[in-house]
Amino acid sequence: MNILQQIEAEQVAKVSAGVKIDDFKPGDVVRVDVKIIEGSNERIQAFEGLVIAKKNAGINSAFTVRKLSHGEGVERIFPLYSARVAGVTRIRQGEVRRAKLYYLRGRTGKSARIKEKMDLTRGADAQA
Repeated sequence: MNILQQIEAEQVAKVSAGVKIDDFKPGDVVRVDVKIIEGSNERIQAFEGLVIAKKNAGINSAFTVRKLSHGEGVERIFPLYSARVAGVTRIRQGEVRRAKLYYLRGRTGKSARIKEKMDLTRGADAQA
Protein backbone atom coordinates (compact mmCIF):
# COMPACT_ATOMS: atom_id res chain seq x y z
CA MET A 1 0.00 0.00 0.00
CA ASN A 2 1.66 3.20 -1.09
CA ILE A 3 1.39 6.54 0.68
CA LEU A 4 -1.44 7.87 -1.54
CA GLN A 5 -3.61 4.81 -0.88
CA GLN A 6 -2.90 5.09 2.83
CA ILE A 7 -3.91 8.76 2.94
CA GLU A 8 -7.04 8.02 0.92
CA ALA A 9 -8.02 5.16 3.25
CA GLU A 10 -7.59 7.47 6.26
CA GLN A 11 -9.78 10.14 4.64
CA VAL A 12 -12.51 7.58 3.80
CA ALA A 13 -12.49 6.34 7.41
CA LYS A 14 -12.64 9.91 8.75
CA VAL A 15 -15.51 11.04 6.51
CA SER A 16 -17.63 7.89 6.92
CA ALA A 17 -17.20 7.66 10.70
CA GLY A 18 -20.71 8.69 11.79
CA VAL A 19 -22.60 7.89 8.58
CA LYS A 20 -24.74 4.77 8.13
CA ILE A 21 -24.40 3.51 4.55
CA ASP A 22 -26.07 0.22 3.64
CA ASP A 23 -24.52 -2.07 1.07
CA PHE A 24 -26.25 -1.41 -2.27
CA LYS A 25 -25.67 -1.90 -5.97
CA PRO A 26 -27.29 -0.83 -9.26
CA GLY A 27 -30.92 -1.92 -9.47
CA ASP A 28 -31.62 -1.30 -5.78
CA VAL A 29 -34.10 1.26 -4.52
CA VAL A 30 -32.40 3.45 -1.90
CA ARG A 31 -33.28 6.40 0.29
CA VAL A 32 -30.48 8.96 0.52
CA ASP A 33 -30.66 11.37 3.46
CA VAL A 34 -29.07 14.66 2.43
CA LYS A 35 -28.19 17.54 4.76
CA ILE A 36 -29.71 20.79 3.48
CA ILE A 37 -28.49 24.11 4.91
CA GLU A 38 -30.89 27.04 4.61
CA GLY A 39 -29.43 30.10 6.25
CA SER A 40 -28.71 29.09 9.84
CA ASN A 41 -31.05 26.09 9.78
CA GLU A 42 -29.96 22.60 8.88
CA ARG A 43 -32.39 19.82 7.99
CA ILE A 44 -32.30 16.38 6.43
CA GLN A 45 -34.14 15.76 3.16
CA ALA A 46 -34.75 12.27 1.76
CA PHE A 47 -34.27 11.43 -1.92
CA GLU A 48 -35.64 7.99 -2.77
CA GLY A 49 -35.10 6.31 -6.10
CA LEU A 50 -33.43 3.62 -8.18
CA VAL A 51 -29.64 3.36 -8.33
CA ILE A 52 -28.77 3.34 -12.03
CA ALA A 53 -24.97 3.63 -11.72
CA LYS A 54 -22.24 3.29 -9.14
CA LYS A 55 -18.62 4.42 -9.51
CA ASN A 56 -16.12 2.88 -7.11
CA ALA A 57 -13.05 5.11 -7.03
CA GLY A 58 -11.93 5.30 -3.41
CA ILE A 59 -12.65 8.71 -1.91
CA ASN A 60 -14.14 9.80 -5.27
CA SER A 61 -16.82 7.08 -5.25
CA ALA A 62 -20.24 8.23 -6.42
CA PHE A 63 -23.63 6.82 -7.33
CA THR A 64 -26.54 8.02 -9.47
CA VAL A 65 -30.13 7.80 -8.23
CA ARG A 66 -33.14 8.24 -10.53
CA LYS A 67 -36.75 8.81 -9.58
CA LEU A 68 -39.93 10.01 -11.23
CA SER A 69 -41.28 13.25 -9.82
CA HIS A 70 -44.67 14.37 -11.19
CA GLY A 71 -44.09 12.32 -14.34
CA GLU A 72 -40.65 13.80 -15.01
CA GLY A 73 -37.42 11.84 -14.52
CA VAL A 74 -35.03 13.33 -11.96
CA GLU A 75 -31.46 12.11 -11.50
CA ARG A 76 -28.97 13.10 -8.84
CA ILE A 77 -25.35 12.11 -8.52
CA PHE A 78 -24.22 11.74 -4.91
CA PRO A 79 -20.61 11.46 -3.76
CA LEU A 80 -20.53 8.42 -1.47
CA TYR A 81 -18.10 9.94 1.03
CA SER A 82 -19.56 13.42 1.36
CA ALA A 83 -20.33 15.46 4.45
CA ARG A 84 -23.72 16.29 2.89
CA VAL A 85 -24.83 12.64 2.73
CA ALA A 86 -26.25 11.76 6.16
CA GLY A 87 -27.05 8.16 5.29
CA VAL A 88 -28.04 5.67 2.60
CA THR A 89 -30.70 3.05 3.30
CA ARG A 90 -31.57 0.21 0.92
CA ILE A 91 -35.35 -0.10 0.60
CA ARG A 92 -35.65 -2.85 -2.02
CA GLN A 93 -33.13 -5.06 -3.77
CA GLY A 94 -33.41 -5.33 -7.53
CA GLU A 95 -32.35 -8.13 -9.84
CA VAL A 96 -30.41 -6.78 -12.83
CA ARG A 97 -27.73 -8.09 -15.18
CA ARG A 98 -26.01 -4.81 -15.97
CA ALA A 99 -23.71 -2.49 -14.04
CA LYS A 100 -25.08 0.70 -15.63
CA LEU A 101 -28.84 1.03 -16.11
CA TYR A 102 -28.83 4.04 -18.43
CA TYR A 103 -31.35 2.34 -20.71
CA LEU A 104 -34.06 3.16 -18.13
CA ARG A 105 -33.84 6.85 -19.08
CA GLY A 106 -35.81 6.26 -22.27
CA ARG A 107 -38.45 4.06 -20.68
CA THR A 108 -41.64 4.86 -18.80
CA GLY A 109 -44.39 2.85 -17.15
CA LYS A 110 -44.14 -0.92 -16.85
CA SER A 111 -41.06 -1.21 -19.07
CA ALA A 112 -39.07 0.88 -16.57
CA ARG A 113 -39.65 -1.54 -13.69
CA ILE A 114 -36.92 -3.68 -12.16
CA LYS A 115 -37.71 -7.18 -10.89
CA GLU A 116 -37.28 -7.51 -7.14
CA LYS A 117 -34.75 -10.02 -5.87
CA MET A 118 -36.41 -12.33 -3.39
CA ASP A 119 -34.34 -13.35 -0.38
CA LEU A 120 -35.45 -16.79 0.78
CA THR A 121 -33.44 -16.64 3.99
CA ARG A 122 -35.84 -14.08 5.49
CA GLY A 123 -39.58 -13.89 5.97
CA ALA A 124 -42.34 -16.48 6.07
CA ASP A 125 -40.73 -18.72 3.43
CA ALA A 126 -37.74 -19.38 5.66
CA GLN A 127 -39.93 -20.40 8.61
CA ALA A 128 -41.95 -22.94 6.61
